[in-house]
Amino acid sequence: MDVAAGCRDVQGSVVRAQTRISKRFAELRESGELGIVAYITAGDPTLDATRKFVLALADAAADVIELGIPFSDPLADGPTIQRASERALKTHTTLAQVIELVREIRKSSDVPIVLFSYYNPVLQMGLEKFASTAANAGADGVLITDLTPEESDDYRRVLAAHHLDTIFLGAPTSTDDRLAKIAAVSSGFLYLISRTGVTGAKDALPDDLPALLRRARKVTQLPIAVGFGISLPGHVSVLGGLADAAVVGSALVSEIEEATATNSEPAAIDAAAAALAARIRSLKAAARHGLSRREVAP
Repeated sequence: MDVAAGCRDVQGSVVRAQTRISKRFAELRESGELGIVAYITAGDPTLDATRKFVLALADAAADVIELGIPFSDPLADGPTIQRASERALKTHTTLAQVIELVREIRKSSDVPIVLFSYYNPVLQMGLEKFASTAANAGADGVLITDLTPEESDDYRRVLAAHHLDTIFLGAPTSTDDRLAKIAAVSSGFLYLISRTGVTGAKDALPDDLPALLRRARKVTQLPIAVGFGISLPGHVSVLGGLADAAVVGSALVSEIEEATATNSEPAAIDAAAAALAARIRSLKAAARHGLSRREVAP
């Protein structure tokens, strides 16, 4: 199938096919397995360390990697990811460097990679330059946390020309009409925020999450990933019959912080990489063998 042509979802929007992201979700659907999307902040504590972390996550069978671009005013992020951004900015991590990091990762891994950013760094680089360099480096999709569907026409047009998925956020406060609008401009997958507020690991998932997922299913055929507060195998088990993937972020960033915040020597980096891999393996075990196992789609 032609990538640019793709297929259309229930709202009539083009859903591009043949990206690494869509291929991986198709494989997960065939096997009835919940995917694990792993978020880490690029440059925390260094870009070389981030490369090790990404490869460790991929080796542990993370299905998609989100690389957070450090930003000076991360309003949507909780304290854990805010501190990670601060540490990355202290080593002068830039968007251009993160894109080059993706190029380095592609020498060793084919894991789907999403660049997770606020819009300002992208605008500072220039939209066309960003899209072309990100695509050429091997990125697969982009999620801009503070970009609304109404303001995204140029952004989506330019990214689509470079075959990059555009991932948008839906929230519990989104009306049905709003979810439909968000789904119509999304490709790759739809990212649903499980709760209002900022990011951060929680002990339990919100009671109203199943209703939110049911509402989203009515407006899109895209895979649905749920994030904000996901950290435990039990969360994965609950989500397995409802969503297509669980996004794990703050819990992973905490592992990095615990191992490296006061010591970024190679042994500490290796310890952090091992902790990340162990966390992903436990979540994947729940996805493959626990309550999250779903009926294989016909």
